[in-house]
Amino acid sequence: MGDAEVIPIGTRGRPGRGTGSTTPSSASRGLAGGARRPAAQRSPEPPEQPEEISDAADAQDTATDPATHPGWTDEDSIGGGAAGPTAGASTSSSTTSSTTTSTTTADRHPLGNVSPAELMNALTGAAKEVFGPEWEEELARLLAFVRRRLTGDYAVDEYGFDPEVTERFFLTALRPVAQKWFRIEVRGIENIPTDSGALIVSNHSGTLPWDGLMTMVTVHDRTGRFVRPLGADLVFRTPVVAQLARMGGATLACSEDADRMLAGGELVGVWPEGFKGLGKPYAERYKLQRFGRGGFVSAALRTRTPIVPLSVVGAEEIYPMLSSMPTLARVLGVPYFPVTPLFPWLGPLGMVPLPSKWLMEFGEPVRTDELEDGAADDPMLVFDVTDQVRESIQQTLYRLLMERKSVFG
Repeated sequence: MGDAEVIPIGTRGRPGRGTGSTTPSSASRGLAGGARRPAAQRSPEPPEQPEEISDAADAQDTATDPATHPGWTDEDSIGGGAAGPTAGASTSSSTTSSTTTSTTTADRHPLGNVSPAELMNALTGAAKEVFGPEWEEELARLLAFVRRRLTGDYAVDEYGFDPEVTERFFLTALRPVAQKWFRIEVRGIENIPTDSGALIVSNHSGTLPWDGLMTMVTVHDRTGRFVRPLGADLVFRTPVVAQLARMGGATLACSEDADRMLAGGELVGVWPEGFKGLGKPYAERYKLQRFGRGGFVSAALRTRTPIVPLSVVGAEEIYPMLSSMPTLARVLGVPYFPVTPLFPWLGPLGMVPLPSKWLMEFGEPVRTDELEDGAADDPMLVFDVTDQVRESIQQTLYRLLMERKSVFG
């Protein structure tokens, strides 16, 4: 302790800051145990302490003086070691600190306390939640699908239709919408042929073509067959949408593609009203627009395939179209720009369809195989069959509207 440096502890000023003076207090000199610096390093004689030291300061000096605290020793002073009431207490504290278990790198690792068995059980449980009870088979099929995609070991037809992607992803994504959101009720599904070509002709409505998508998933879930839609030119001029449409089985609405598909035994879907039906105002809901010039009937007559009328109730209410903006539609290059109660006021949120209750009824097929050869070249016959199909759909719509209890019920 003879050469120990005395650290001045102030007794006045702000707590924890000392007095700000370079002169040690009497308490500091008492803690030093009477030690003196060598003469060569001795500081100039400190000035006398002012007499106006408060009683609180004197009390603090007395409290920190070893002479008045028998439990303190010189070793417990700042020059000798950690402050404490007794040397024994300091020793006890040091012993407790030395026995504390330190944290290692392994303890800080996220899997430091997880055994391999527990990790495998967690992964197995997660796989069951995602893939169901038969998770091993489903996972194996998924891995096989990924392998085929990476190696190019998959096939598409001449139109770009990819049945595996359509069934595994497109229809899987649409199925909850059909079952939980629109709650589609289906009638007359037995009128769809199980193994031969047919032409499904439906009314068109809803501002966006949700009815076409719902027809695809509904027919596939109940018959196992894919509907091959005939799309407008705008669909195949739109980036990304064109590729997805081709991949999902759609093709351009032209007589050549329609003839080849029907002759090949495909289930082809067509919506003759086109954009006029899709973008008609809410005040004209469920009133069929003109069915064009009967091109779909000519394709069915040439290939001698049956025509199945389809009536859809519920799609008119998903986006009640109040008006349109023709000028903006021309600028954007679209047939119409809809204004609904929610769009464009709510932005993308306004594109969420309202959860209306849907009814789908497939009518009795119109046979074409009993007609004579060359019937497709008879304009009057084509017009008569077209009008027959249109009238069948319109009357069914009126009947379904009367049976429906409420729009959202």
